[in-house]
Amino acid sequence: MKKQLYFLICAFLIPVLLTASKPKLPPRGAAAKYYTDKETELKVKNLMKKMTLEEKIGQTVLFAARGMVTGPRSSEKMDDYVKSGACGNVFGVKTSEETRRIQKMAIENTRLKIPMLFGMDVIHGYKTIFPVNIGISASWDIDEIERFARVSAEEASAAGITWTYSPMCDISVDPRWGRVSEGSGEDPYLGSHISAAMVRGYQGDDLSRANTIMACVKHFAAYGAAQAGRDYHTVDMSERMLREIYLPPYQAALDAGAATVMTSFNEYDGIPASGNKFLITDLLRNELGFNGFVVSDYSSINEMVNHGVAENFKEASLLAAKAGVNMDMVGNGYLKYMKELVLEGKLDVKNIDYLCSQVLAMKFRLGLFDDPYRYCTKNETAYYSPEALDASCALACKSMVLLQNKRNVLPVSDGTKIALVGPFANDKREMLGSWVVAADGNRAVTFEEGLKERFGDKNIKVVAGNVMTDYQDAIDAANRSDVVFVTLGLSQTWSGEATSLTSIRLPETQTILLEKLKATGKPIVALLVTARPLDLTYETQLVDAILLTWHPGTMAGKALAEVVSGDYNPSGKITMTFPRTLGQVPIHYNMKNTGRPVDALTSQSSDKYTSRYMFTSNEPLFPFGYGLSYTTFEYSNLSVENVNIKMGDSVNISVTIKNTGPCDGEEVAQLYIRDLIGSVTRPIKELKGFEKVMLKADESKTVTFTLSAEDLSFWRANMTFGQEKGKYNVWIGGSSDATLMSEFIIN
Repeated sequence: MKKQLYFLICAFLIPVLLTASKPKLPPRGAAAKYYTDKETELKVKNLMKKMTLEEKIGQTVLFAARGMVTGPRSSEKMDDYVKSGACGNVFGVKTSEETRRIQKMAIENTRLKIPMLFGMDVIHGYKTIFPVNIGISASWDIDEIERFARVSAEEASAAGITWTYSPMCDISVDPRWGRVSEGSGEDPYLGSHISAAMVRGYQGDDLSRANTIMACVKHFAAYGAAQAGRDYHTVDMSERMLREIYLPPYQAALDAGAATVMTSFNEYDGIPASGNKFLITDLLRNELGFNGFVVSDYSSINEMVNHGVAENFKEASLLAAKAGVNMDMVGNGYLKYMKELVLEGKLDVKNIDYLCSQVLAMKFRLGLFDDPYRYCTKNETAYYSPEALDASCALACKSMVLLQNKRNVLPVSDGTKIALVGPFANDKREMLGSWVVAADGNRAVTFEEGLKERFGDKNIKVVAGNVMTDYQDAIDAANRSDVVFVTLGLSQTWSGEATSLTSIRLPETQTILLEKLKATGKPIVALLVTARPLDLTYETQLVDAILLTWHPGTMAGKALAEVVSGDYNPSGKITMTFPRTLGQVPIHYNMKNTGRPVDALTSQSSDKYTSRYMFTSNEPLFPFGYGLSYTTFEYSNLSVENVNIKMGDSVNISVTIKNTGPCDGEEVAQLYIRDLIGSVTRPIKELKGFEKVMLKADESKTVTFTLSAEDLSFWRANMTFGQEKGKYNVWIGGSSDATLMSEFIIN
């Protein structure tokens, strides 16, 4: 029998593997309790009494270092502004030496010696890189996700960074949008757990510790709903949709204590987010209770001119300041026009005081006034530590999703001769994915390196590089092997910001390669390298197995070897629906019903006049929450403790899960509900609970979920959040296609 030894051999790599994870969200409304300490407020007040108007404005200015990320800036000019106190914050500095140099300029040259903040896009790791975020979410492992953020904070803080522009909390249902790679998928409940975990990991329980960094919740709000999946495009949605689907992950991150928020590029209700008082003041601050500071996204204040709501940058800066944006990222509008706006009587000094005070408060809370250089101590031992590499490998293993496994081609046994072909076989940069700003690409373990280490050089025949135009070498390698591993997917340059696509098919040359390999008659395993869902309907017919690896990070090859060998039994589940065809997009599991529905199980109806496509099923290729294992799981005995509950009560729901296959495995049990009758229409399914359960072969376990009154609440017809009486369906299973169902009634 093929080996399934991971849980015995490598358990030390994943210490949470053998314990069930039942994550909890922070209390709703907890954001209001953070950052209100009187001692800090007094320090800020006393400092601001000494500050000139120009010095206050300087605290609202954020420059990019050396043309970092998405636009050029002169470092020499930046130095002058830092020395004069006109710029109080910088992002894009990559070394502790440079942060110390800039911090020293601020401390030694400015009158009040106010320290600088240093920001960076630490998205899925700093030096040690983890899988891309959409892959991380596929682990459904909240403990490991928090651990990833903790490692990222420890490494970034060693380089002088005090602030990361993460987590991205944007829900998206459109794989054409390139930034799905940075998020947690389509579901608000899972997204909420992940965003809260990342905030906890980055910030720890005390921001004044030198190995923590401030989190930044982005992009507020609804950036992931860009029309047609085109980046920076218009967002048009109801307030109900905003509150029910898009807002929860932001709110969970705030309730976990996120220190900062970033505005989005898009408009909401006709007003760009960076000038939207409803979003920033009424909703974010007054309703959600956020007390940290708000930063604009890169030049988004100036971009309100292009949106057509401001005549010039000066007017755009006024709109942003009045809306409550504390800091202008590289737009320079605050730097150039704030004082003029005050002198012209268009902007009250009290407004600038408010914006400045919240920035200063965070600098005090970080301990920068006590020691401005506390983050500037070079500590190379913090990079690529054994603990960090173990964490990266563990999360890469847990993130991989087995989408198909005909004839149980995977796992492969020792001694198997493997042909490894395709464009990603030994490309170190592609292992890391997009949004990698400081990592050493040479540290990445490629698929080739990982497989050779695990199976031996003599058993791995590699044909990489330009096999997409000259296929004969790949065919020859396949004919000399027992199984073919073909690397397919999209380059990391095709994911992230400004990478919208009109096709989510594999490149034609890759499909041709698959066709030629299939003709050899050898078993084919597709290793799918991507940062977004793809249309694989045709390719599923050409291959035996599909392992979705994502861009797995620094330990890519090691993690792959552990999964395909059976040393680790895959447990990942996708967090975005994979469509059958692009024409189904946007497609997501939690759609609403229609007045003319099609049978949810078959997508078939004898009546033409139903909500369906003429020539294609409504159903996706792979549904949300889907992922296979080398073993099988059976769900039974779904039981509702009390089928009649009162308004405000919770309800306990249990199910028995049995491992019916040949090896140990971990399953993500998922609970879904449906409110059958409401004052407004409700989704056909909503995720309201999940638990990772480790089961040995032939072992059973009873898992109990508790649905609280909040879990059963929604935004009612009068736009208040609460419960309504009525009947609910409840399902528990291994994906959103779960069919084991019961019901209960709220009286």
